Amino acid sequence: MFETELFAGWGDMDFNSHMRNTAYLDKSVDARMLYFSKQGFSMSEFVKLRIGPVVMKDEIEYFREIHLLDRVMVSFALAGLSADGSRMLLRNEFLREGKLVARVTSAGGWLDLEKRKLICPPPALIDAMNALDKTEDFVELPSSVSRVQPD
Repeated sequence: MFETELFAGWGDMDFNSHMRNTAYLDKSVDARMLYFSKQGFSMSEFVKLRIGPVVMKDEIEYFREIHLLDRVMVSFALAGLSADGSRMLLRNEFLREGKLVARVTSAGGWLDLEKRKLICPPPALIDAMNALDKTEDFVELPSSVSRVQPD
């Protein structure tokens, strides 16, 4: 399982002195991009390929609070994937001292940065996705790419 240790910084806090909701989303993306970088897909590689991940829906579940300077382990797993890799469900879990404090599930796909359309990622990126641990509730998703039929 891919995990990384992160901490709640000053800019992550809200008026109630706990981590704000958008900070969970930011830290989820940090964990995801760290994973992809370790798989050979750094930000510069995505720029070179002219593709990037796009999120269409986020869901956050909260179980406990995270406060300033709390250290958390953020895991990254695959909750769903289409056969062609064009559509995905990504799952991040936040643990403090071994206890689940939050879960982020994001639905997304891969965007061609020039055409501004969803695409199938290159095979090596599909391999990187498939190398992730799968959640217990993993589902196979339909493709996000419309197939043009020949005349």
